[in-house]
Amino acid sequence: MATLGFIGCGNMGGALARAACKSIPSDQVFLANRTPEKATALAEELGCRTADNAAIAESADFIFLGVKPQMMADMLADITPILEKRETRFILVSMAAGLTIPRIRELAGKDDYPVIRIMPNTPSAIGEGMVFYDCSENVTKQEEKLFLESLSGAGRLAPLADHLMDAGSAVAGCGPAFADLFLEALADGGVACGLPRALAMESAAQMMIGTAKLMLETGKHPGALKDAVCSPGGSTIQGVRALEKAGFRGAVMEAVIAAYEKGKALR
Repeated sequence: MATLGFIGCGNMGGALARAACKSIPSDQVFLANRTPEKATALAEELGCRTADNAAIAESADFIFLGVKPQMMADMLADITPILEKRETRFILVSMAAGLTIPRIRELAGKDDYPVIRIMPNTPSAIGEGMVFYDCSENVTKQEEKLFLESLSGAGRLAPLADHLMDAGSAVAGCGPAFADLFLEALADGGVACGLPRALAMESAAQMMIGTAKLMLETGKHPGALKDAVCSPGGSTIQGVRALEKAGFRGAVMEAVIAAYEKGKALR
């Protein structure tokens, strides 16, 4: 049974730790954080263990690097001497936006460390995530299988080439924030039309869940699903017209492109 060590328990690290504890025994999961109280609180919630960065670097099979991109160099510099002394095999798992597998290896001090780069999102915490991953050439198929099994509680895991990670992150990683803006706006519109706030929020959220599942389960293009709701002369097409007039689709595309370009700039 593999041990998973999380260095950093923020939104992403915490979400994946929660997912891991659904798939493997929680006593195989170790948490470390710059603010130890955060790691302790999450460990108590999940029934897993706390540690420090050095202990995770010394013993974890999968070492999850859950710090911000701009903090990665300093964090890895601290644990590099420990990694160099290890005699047991380990895999670095980076979730830092913009940092490629070669860059993680460079920061860690060796160009042959096995690395898995992942781009998760916050819904991973409840098993509805979209997690892209790419393995360096020296990660074995068995290790990849073990990794996927360990994070199966996160949701959908899909391979994606390292050079496309910034694009995937701009859609699935940043997307929850864009979706939350849309959800909030829908609810505000419902309130403006007379719905109680709680009901407006609930109905908007369930509508988004149902619409997404309908596309995934039927395989139908979202344009076709949209057309099915737009009756001739009906209210829905008038709402679509208002969105198009306001540049809705163009604004969403620009948001994805802006997030993508920022991700590339972090390298």
